[in-house]
Amino acid sequence: MIEHRDLDPDEPIGVFDSGVGGLTVVHAIRERLPFESILYLGDTARVPYGPKSPETIRRYAAEAADFLLARGVKLIVIACNTATARAAEHVAARVPVPVIGVIEPGATEAVRRSRSGRIGVIGTQGTIESGSYERLIKQLRPGASVASAACPLFVALAEEGWVEGDVARLTAERYLGPLLREDIDTLVLGCTHYPLLKPLLADVASGVELIDSAEATALAVARELEAAGLEAEPTGRPVTARYFVTDDARQFGRVAQRFLGEPVGSLEWVSLGASG
Repeated sequence: MIEHRDLDPDEPIGVFDSGVGGLTVVHAIRERLPFESILYLGDTARVPYGPKSPETIRRYAAEAADFLLARGVKLIVIACNTATARAAEHVAARVPVPVIGVIEPGATEAVRRSRSGRIGVIGTQGTIESGSYERLIKQLRPGASVASAACPLFVALAEEGWVEGDVARLTAERYLGPLLREDIDTLVLGCTHYPLLKPLLADVASGVELIDSAEATALAVARELEAAGLEAEPTGRPVTARYFVTDDARQFGRVAQRFLGEPVGSLEWVSLGASG
């Protein structure tokens, strides 16, 4: 672990993801911390990260972190469950700013809010196969029972805007049915696409507490900045949000509005390392 450099509260928060899903984290951060500027990198040329080897994901994550550091960020958020599971420790050990992933905040909030200790986790195939949520939940709450399910079609539904209607409902019922039969009382949305489906999931899993990992991560960011004395002050300076992608900015901009709840302003194409 290298020492943190001197940090400036007026520097932006850096956020990276393999694609658009991490924009739900950006939205949650902006809701909770309205005076913070954001730099977001979506590595859209190399999405999805899930099928890649751990070594490749660590390389991609390191390149993304270096890109953000070169533009002067005070904190890095890994807004991708796969990259958090495979590369968060690697990134944290090599950068001079705090690093927050999306798994620990979601797992911590699930443990805090579960009454019975019967917790469900949904995510992409790579996140579920990593076992990261299950290990951390059981570490935080020995004796907890964790039921997990990969829900890959939710990503496509979120990106296409199919977050209600028969197709989305039938898909949700199919995925969540086995978890609900395990009598879970809490469900972690372990993919940053899934908050777009939250109203539907809340209806299908009626009575189950939903843990939005984007909101939990925003809370973790707020606590880290407060502890380090790095919160941006409401000084009247402009609050900015800049977005970078490694492929097809037009497609990203079209989908991004659904995740952010507003149009993307500054959007630029950039290149990271090799494209493969």
